Amino acid sequence: MKTFTALIKTMRPHQWIKNGFLFAALIFDRQLTNLPAMLCTVAGSVIFCLLSGSVYIVNDLIDLEADRNHPTKRSRPLPSGQLPISLARTTAVLIPLLTLPLAMSLSWSFGLISMLYMALNLSYSRWFKHIPILDVLILASFYVLRVGAGVALIEVERFSPWLYVFTIFLALFLGIGKRRAELALLAENANAHRRVLEGYTIPLLDHLITIVTGITIVTYSLYTFSAPNLPTNHAMMLTIPFVIYGIFRYLYLIHVNKIGGAPENVLFTDRPLQIDLALWGIAILIIFYIF
Repeated sequence: MKTFTALIKTMRPHQWIKNGFLFAALIFDRQLTNLPAMLCTVAGSVIFCLLSGSVYIVNDLIDLEADRNHPTKRSRPLPSGQLPISLARTTAVLIPLLTLPLAMSLSWSFGLISMLYMALNLSYSRWFKHIPILDVLILASFYVLRVGAGVALIEVERFSPWLYVFTIFLALFLGIGKRRAELALLAENANAHRRVLEGYTIPLLDHLITIVTGITIVTYSLYTFSAPNLPTNHAMMLTIPFVIYGIFRYLYLIHVNKIGGAPENVLFTDRPLQIDLALWGIAILIIFYIF
């Protein structure tokens, strides 16, 4: 039982919340009441959770020695010895072999995106995560692929391309913020724990954050009054303040509270951010399904 628990922990179920991006097509194309589309999206999100879990196992296998010297990652199941390496390797291979055929059965385009997501993740774990700038761009692409996977699962009618653009810059914002938090936390030992941090400095990351912050807000604002399926009264623009507050709150947590190295943990622990996201979601549902 302890081994099974260690295996599930290595698959990072707390990070599966990122796969919620698959529901973007369902929500923003106003198909939440479409039961077949909902069931198909739920099935697709489960597949992505399993695939991402497999990737996390591979990532921990590759980073095994570095994680053993990390102040917090050393307690993970693989570096600490709680999870046998042989079991981790077997699971990492079996999951894609079982889930990718299921992905193809849902939709051939979803299956292709799933394979691309898996291949790009493995390439990132092996090579791209060590290359400054490219590493955060690849991380951002994972979010866009999730949105595209959600679109591939259902028959969308008027899904706006602005949502892809917004997703790209929001993901870049989170990725760069993550790198800044890591660099600030590890200080002079940063390079020993994550090699790519050697290519970054705090001032550079602050400049990049400034750029993507503004673009993220602008792209979302453009979506709220230019997308084809929005209410003609432009009520969607009322959700802009929630996005601005969420971004500003995350910046506050990075710069003042010195956290942000794991965005998913911030989401689970910061109450103001949780309230803001809840209000944003409620506002969208009211505008799309009641107005």
